[in-house]
Amino acid sequence: MMSAATPLRPTRASEDLPRERLARCGASALRDDELLAIVLGTGVRGTTVMDVATSILHRHPAEALVSLELDALQDIRGLGRAKAGILVAAFELARRGLRQGLGVLPCIGGPADALPLLTEIKDQRKEFFLCLYLNARNQVIHKEVVSIGSLSASIVHPREVFQVAVAKSAASIVLAHNHPSGDVSPSRDDVDVTRRLQRAGDIMGVDILDHLIIAADQFLSLKEQGYM
Repeated sequence: MMSAATPLRPTRASEDLPRERLARCGASALRDDELLAIVLGTGVRGTTVMDVATSILHRHPAEALVSLELDALQDIRGLGRAKAGILVAAFELARRGLRQGLGVLPCIGGPADALPLLTEIKDQRKEFFLCLYLNARNQVIHKEVVSIGSLSASIVHPREVFQVAVAKSAASIVLAHNHPSGDVSPSRDDVDVTRRLQRAGDIMGVDILDHLIIAADQFLSLKEQGYM
């Protein structure tokens, strides 16, 4: 018989159940809120981890989670900055997996095919110069921001662009940069940089396929506009 001094065994917390179900049934058997609860772990403030997961999904559908930024999670009750940061990091990893097609490399057949890979720079307040590096089948094998400029200009040197191309054995490159002003009209510097990189590419044996200028809600292809 249990004596009065014998402590009772603590009741298992409800947030432990998703982890048990994960071990027993596998990730595919879990609901969206259970998967979120596992990522959150423990230590949420003033509520249960399952309640926090439910609140997130109530505001943001599961299919929208990969595009969430830190600010969108800050005002959810019980979710502090540290936990929100963990979620955003997990979502970013998922987003990178999706961009790579979970093993299937994205193929660039025209400017529109490149746009989904450039969303991270379109709303930036500084100019970001980004390169998509392609193999001989026009599949994206690498993406890299090679320069970050001021509010109105970025400085790009051919060395920065083609050093990565050589390291990744790229056959061609799509150039892209954003215009924080929202006006995607190419400047003289944009055209000059493009042509300088084209000349360097001819020497290196790496084709410059296009140069895209993007903003929050529009883009321009220098190739389509006849600048290349």
